Amino acid sequence: MPIETVGSMKSILNDYSSKDWSKSAELDGAKSINFNELSIGDVEGPSGKQSFGEMLSSSIAQVNGLQQEANVAMQKLSSGEAKNLPEVMMSVEKADIAFRTMNQIRTKVIDAYKEIMRMQV
Repeated sequence: MPIETVGSMKSILNDYSSKDWSKSAELDGAKSINFNELSIGDVEGPSGKQSFGEMLSSSIAQVNGLQQEANVAMQKLSSGEAKNLPEVMMSVEKADIAFRTMNQIRTKVIDAYKEIMRMQV
């Protein structure tokens, strides 16, 4: 089943601001951290530096593309247009593996977020 809300996910990631849901805490006059200045989210991608949100949205778009290709291949096989069953199965398995990987990454990110929220400052 293809992801149909890639556009809305991309707009959410582009509009995301760490100031919205994390308040800076000052302890005993300590300097507060400005999360927007941290360069942890910058990764080197094929098109140069990308933020984590851009990398995530492009990965979701790639998984969506694989799922759409698999759907088209299955439709062609069922309509009799395509006769190559192994090729159709390969595209379906490729989409399945990509989706499972994306789901595992999502789970790991949520677990990391929960762990960070449990930390005492």
